[in-house]
Amino acid sequence: MRAYAQTPARRNRQVLADLIAVALIAAAVAFALAVHEVIMRLAEPGRTVQNAGDHLATSLDDAGDAASKVPLVGDFLKKPLHSAADAGGGLSDAGRSLQDTVGQVADLTALALIVIPVVCVLLLWLPPRLLWIRRSATTRRLFGAPGGADLLALRALTGPPRDLVDISTPPEGLADAWRHGDRQVITELSELALKQAGLRP
Repeated sequence: MRAYAQTPARRNRQVLADLIAVALIAAAVAFALAVHEVIMRLAEPGRTVQNAGDHLATSLDDAGDAASKVPLVGDFLKKPLHSAADAGGGLSDAGRSLQDTVGQVADLTALALIVIPVVCVLLLWLPPRLLWIRRSATTRRLFGAPGGADLLALRALTGPPRDLVDISTPPEGLADAWRHGDRQVITELSELALKQAGLRP
């Protein structure tokens, strides 16, 4: 089973198609990663809010602990400062939540930007490649099978007429020669069918 044709023109087209497919997939991945990075910049305010909330909560907790040491009114001063520290913790949680949301959006967007183009490229590129591999293997087996050359010759006869110009035509014509089992004509026509499939005899 061959992955590429033996004839240079078809092989070059196949290699070019493969390179284009790989380049498109690589471009899709690179673009998706760039978009992911841009979206993740939107999480910067969330980081700022989280850091500010953490700093505020820590400062107010420290202030509450210091205020608790004041004689007589320490407990009275400590409670509102610790309550305010809890509010700072809520601010920190809001910033963290914003970062998580932005991260999820960035991940899903990047995933979609990779999966959709890659699936499209594979649907356009892979089936024809697999079909050619299967057909070339079938054609090669047919060429070596008893009576296979006759069938390939018939395929060449029913193919594009321009491909028949290089075959020496007997006086009775190619079709008549094929019907009468002219081995020379059948051989040339079967080899032409192989060439049309991108194979060599």
